[in-house]
Amino acid sequence: MTAGELTGLLFELVAEPNLIQPTILYDFPTDISPLSKCRKDDPSLVERFEIYVAGMELGNAFSELNDPAEQERRFRQQVEKGGEEVPREVDMDYIRALAHGMPPTAGEGIGIDRLTMLFTDSHSIREVILFPLLRPETSGEDSTEGASKSAEHPTGISAEKGSGGQK
Repeated sequence: MTAGELTGLLFELVAEPNLIQPTILYDFPTDISPLSKCRKDDPSLVERFEIYVAGMELGNAFSELNDPAEQERRFRQQVEKGGEEVPREVDMDYIRALAHGMPPTAGEGIGIDRLTMLFTDSHSIREVILFPLLRPETSGEDSTEGASKSAEHPTGISAEKGSGGQK
């Protein structure tokens, strides 16, 4: 584990659960930010920040790395390291696109799902997700709908045998 990865892990375990007041964190380790541009004065850190409110991350933002050689090096480093959360191969299409010329860019993302979690005091993104097919299935029957509801797909398509898939 690199120093940057250790810093990220310590943050997640020790600091993140205690960020109740609105907080902006910046200057993340390069090791945990493979798509972010390095700071000019300190290449061990990247131009990235995250916004935390009520103990959860609301947004993530960074300057996009637009150097194809550096991006390829970082991708290769990730692939060599392996693991469940890293790519299994270098995305050469992305590297090729960078090589054709990508202007300096940056982005910031605050998802509507995260804001909904904040406003509804929900503790899991699954409680507010807009796509019912991504929600976990519940066991048992809905007391108001009876047994036919338990075999029904959220889109109204029946899973009952012999119905041809339509209600």
